[in-house]
Amino acid sequence: MSKIANAFQNGKAFIGFLTAGDPTIDKTVEYILAMEEAGCDLIEIGIPFSDPMAEGVVIQDANVRALKHNTTTDDVFDIVRRVRLQTDVPLVFLTYINPVFFYGYEKFFKRCNELGIDGIISPDLPYEEKGEIAEIAKKNDVDVISLIAPTSKERIQMIAGEASGFIYVVSSLGVTGMRSEIKTDLGAIISDIRDVTDIPVAVGFGINTPDQAREIGNIADGVIVGSAIVKIIEENGENATEALKDYVSSMKKASNE
Repeated sequence: MSKIANAFQNGKAFIGFLTAGDPTIDKTVEYILAMEEAGCDLIEIGIPFSDPMAEGVVIQDANVRALKHNTTTDDVFDIVRRVRLQTDVPLVFLTYINPVFFYGYEKFFKRCNELGIDGIISPDLPYEEKGEIAEIAKKNDVDVISLIAPTSKERIQMIAGEASGFIYVVSSLGVTGMRSEIKTDLGAIISDIRDVTDIPVAVGFGINTPDQAREIGNIADGVIVGSAIVKIIEENGENATEALKDYVSSMKKASNE
């Protein structure tokens, strides 16, 4: 069984995201550990990329800050190595496929396996092209996480039927970012997924308040938050630890109410 399944054993999973190298490599290690301590059941680590087309301005700016510090893919792997000295919390890379391709698929996934990366989410890798990395990832015990968007209705069961790890349901059209209201009929999407698989379903894109986390927690297995966490890091820089803990703790609690 995938270690990712462990994230969904303690009630509704709260999944947090941050960008590696923002504000520094040392602080990324500290913030990952703080997020786990505060209640994150799984943590997505963003590999900085110069053209993160699915991201809103908050995460785009975090990528720019990390790249200004010359954060490399090897630096991100070193962050994972240091985190793994202290915790077994499930870890997933969120990365565009370009950095993986240039690193070399075999080399990249072998390193993931050695250091304990449990999954990969690639927003620009369509389901139809997943085969490009699927076998290499599987050989190295890395789940390729499937994304299902509101526009995917005709393809939901096909994508869900081959999913592993967990399914990432995109709550809203457009790029990532905090939203005041989520209007998508997520219940219908999740129902269609449940028809073909019992793999956990987590919802992300736009979620940033406890009320939203509570609402999502009532219909899904997990709640994913990225931009709101990255914004806390942007606002607090190298002094974000306590603010992150407070926020994650409140969102984990709300997800399970």
